[in-house]
Amino acid sequence: MLGKYVLPTSIGELMYDIQKSDDTLDIVMESTNNGIKMRPANVTVNGGLIQLELSIPMMENLKGHMNLTWKEGYYEVDGALPILGKITGKAVAFTGKTRFEQMLEELPNYLTGKVVERTDEEIAAAVESLLKEMTLEEKIGQMSQSGGSNTAEIGGAVKTVMTDDERIMAGYLGSMILMAPQEIAFEKQKLAVEKSRLGIPLLFCQDVIHGYQTIFPIPLGWSCSFNPGLLEKAMQVAAKEATTQGIKLGFSPMLDIARDPRWGRVSEGNGEDPYLCSRMCEAHVKGFQGDKLDAEDSLLACLKHYVGYSAAEGGRDYNTAEITGTSLHNTYLPPFQAGIDAGVASIMNSFNVMDSIPVVINKKVCRDILRGEMGFEGMLVSDYNALSEAIVHGAAEDGKDAAIKGVRASLDMEMASTNYLAHLAEAVREGKVEEELIDEAVRRVLTLKYKSGLMDDPFRYFQPDKNDVLFCEEHLEVSYELARESIVLLKNNSVLPLTADKKLALIGPKADSTDLLGPWQFSKYNDKTVTLKQGLEAKGIQVSYEPGCEVAAAIEGGVLRAVEAAKASDVIVLALGETMGMSGEAASRQNIVIPQVQLDLAAELKKLGKPMILVLTNGRPLLLDWFEENADAIVETWFLGSQAGRAIADVLLGSYNPSGKLSISFPRTHGQIPVYYNHLRTGRPYTEGNPDKFLSKYLDGPNDPLYSFGYGLSYTSFEVKDLKLSSREMKPDEEIKVSATIQNAGTMEGTETLQLYIHDVAAQIARPVKELKGFQRVTLAPGASEEVSFVITRELLSYYNQESEKVADPGKFDVFVGTSSRDVDLLKAEFVLTDK
Repeated sequence: MLGKYVLPTSIGELMYDIQKSDDTLDIVMESTNNGIKMRPANVTVNGGLIQLELSIPMMENLKGHMNLTWKEGYYEVDGALPILGKITGKAVAFTGKTRFEQMLEELPNYLTGKVVERTDEEIAAAVESLLKEMTLEEKIGQMSQSGGSNTAEIGGAVKTVMTDDERIMAGYLGSMILMAPQEIAFEKQKLAVEKSRLGIPLLFCQDVIHGYQTIFPIPLGWSCSFNPGLLEKAMQVAAKEATTQGIKLGFSPMLDIARDPRWGRVSEGNGEDPYLCSRMCEAHVKGFQGDKLDAEDSLLACLKHYVGYSAAEGGRDYNTAEITGTSLHNTYLPPFQAGIDAGVASIMNSFNVMDSIPVVINKKVCRDILRGEMGFEGMLVSDYNALSEAIVHGAAEDGKDAAIKGVRASLDMEMASTNYLAHLAEAVREGKVEEELIDEAVRRVLTLKYKSGLMDDPFRYFQPDKNDVLFCEEHLEVSYELARESIVLLKNNSVLPLTADKKLALIGPKADSTDLLGPWQFSKYNDKTVTLKQGLEAKGIQVSYEPGCEVAAAIEGGVLRAVEAAKASDVIVLALGETMGMSGEAASRQNIVIPQVQLDLAAELKKLGKPMILVLTNGRPLLLDWFEENADAIVETWFLGSQAGRAIADVLLGSYNPSGKLSISFPRTHGQIPVYYNHLRTGRPYTEGNPDKFLSKYLDGPNDPLYSFGYGLSYTSFEVKDLKLSSREMKPDEEIKVSATIQNAGTMEGTETLQLYIHDVAAQIARPVKELKGFQRVTLAPGASEEVSFVITRELLSYYNQESEKVADPGKFDVFVGTSSRDVDLLKAEFVLTDK
């Protein structure tokens, strides 16, 4: 009954690899046509009957089932798969070689094992030599990226005239999105190297957002760690895993400054602040790329989405974004500049319009600002099908017009759609596009391939001998460490940490769920995600567990059973939140609330009058006003990744003192959105307690968010005092040292993040009430103290004026140091910047 069995279907063969592991069946299903593999979410064995429950990553609503009934020598299969429909037939023993086994045999013959060390000048000369050999069509082929196999689920189907294999052999393809296993990519690379006229290798890419197989917290979560050094370590892990599988470029980090939590992709970014996002970006890029782009574990980074995507009106994905010039330069561009300065290899532009022109064809935004002002010399790639969508926007007449405008805007590579391939050659011959624009783009693509080592060793990133690094213990420990630091304690009425003598009722749909990884991940190990229940039990804590309800649906009798479990316990740990499909791309929400069925469960438990701890799993800020009033503690855990349950259990039990700080503000109501700390001061600012009616305020609620940027509690307490400036006056070529003393005034060792904010009191344009300009994590034993210093330079005081000039105006500046962006948590001082 064990072994490999193959079932013929209308879309190719399905292979079932059935093995035994620790007295359970380990089953992997694979489509031999496209290499996509699935692990069943649940396996039930009843004699000779194996029942499988299936789902597709990123498409949680698409589920399937399959029954395998053992006969003499084969399995009778009956079931249905997502998208494919009903599947029936005989799965007979497979005796041949799999594509992976064939790759293992052939790969040693293709590996050169060396990369020629070249200077930038030598690479430029090699690129020019190759350009002279290329036909116009071959050049345009290098500017084309195929969606590859299995990408309809992440970007929608795109029609093409030629198959990928035909395009590869003709030299009409430069890159592919790789959602299929490495053996499929190996076959495609062989075609490129052996069958195309010039043998130029393909560049394989994938969305490696917050991990490859070992999954880390979502970026909105990890940014709450305020720990770029640890993020760099995590991204080294992601790069090490992805580059063993043929992938050379990861479509991340996402740098969209997000101030509207209705927008689903807020989960993929680093929150609302440009400075924090910039620092995390630098760490992400460095972790991916390392010191040498041709290293075997170097993954090319790709900044996205350039630019303004997160400013979508109404928080609705893909919607219009209107951004002023000063806001563009001071808020949305700084993280991209940080990535460029860190040496990022590529940038992806966004779906939205800027000044009513789609960014993908926006010459001012891409060629003039990105290339000209910001100095980006790397590869610029479109988002999925974005060039064709310029037509839908009404900013391009047809595919030919879109292609012409795209290349004029300096778009080097078109993702998924084929407007370049279909129309650019004709446009050049008609004199509508200069061939030099084509050459310019191809130079950037080929330069990247040389710098990556692909031109010398096209198969260097196929490393099946390193498969054991995937989801290995060492990598899981990094995920665990980052997960712990990403948790934010929002409220605690002295009920946390939990003590061993308390009987726990663990209630809620997220209590024993493996749906803790979050959107935009494609791990094959999601079934091995540590649940909260598993995390607590691993530490010797026995819990009375009841789900109570599903995330968005009732369970018959579920609430009653949950209440009974809670009655027999001392403390209620209530694990609520979102599914991974409720945040991420195409997951905007009008009502950012915990689903009503979960709220009803919480309300029933509250009636018991017992201490209730809310543990949240979510991909965006949610409205928590009811829980702020009724829960005794609130623990924000986001989607924490592969080791989520271990990390949460550590925080609940006090073996790790929470240190996370919010990277995004939590609104009190929908009517406050957008709400963020670094807003401009109005002409009629409201201050609490001012009775004047004609001020910038609401009649029915406060202006301030429920939880502010930089906020996060600890199990100990910290005091910040003795704020000092080295001078009260600063000349343009000088610096000022800012110092403050922080003391652990509690009884438990803890880590606090000291934050530096600046306010430009009077400038050429209105400036934010405060802006983060520095932060430091400090770990202190009880009673210990430490002086922490920051350095203020003219660069930190600079901004872009209405003419897009970078300036630092002489005058008064406020300096704040403290533990969050709230005024109550900050000490204040002043200094003056002189003009000479």
